[in-house]
Amino acid sequence: MPPEEMCIFGLVGWSGSGKTTLITGLIEDLVRRGISVSTMKRAHQGFDLDRTGKDSYLHRAAGAMEVMVTSTERWALMHELRGKPELSIEEAAQKMTKIDLLLIEGSTDHPHYKLEVHRPSIGKSLMAPSDPFIVAVASDEPLSDVAVPVLDLNDHPSIA
Repeated sequence: MPPEEMCIFGLVGWSGSGKTTLITGLIEDLVRRGISVSTMKRAHQGFDLDRTGKDSYLHRAAGAMEVMVTSTERWALMHELRGKPELSIEEAAQKMTKIDLLLIEGSTDHPHYKLEVHRPSIGKSLMAPSDPFIVAVASDEPLSDVAVPVLDLNDHPSIA
């Protein structure tokens, strides 16, 4: 991989499996190791970071294609698609600052390597057998008949 490209790795799993808890633990551990990390969260429906009545919301409602909100602590750029197709992961990643590792939470249909977060107690089947890009499963219980390594879901440093 050329040095100017980011490493992309994903976490997938059914709702309630613990993806967000795991990814926050991984971020903390990886940053402590000196690895720069950014994240991308795939939302399966429309979402809004803005609040009705705020100036930035009114700017978008009036038809602005992009609205940037800045402060001394952070900035955010909201871009309205206005009927255009959703960005691919590659297109979205190109808009981000280059870092060591981009962790993607929840994108099951893109061909990047992934870790499946699985809790048998929620009663859902494993995704790994049907996704060749899942390279390991993190579970809170032992699993049998899994073709990829199974990791302890609660051992964030080992997973990292």
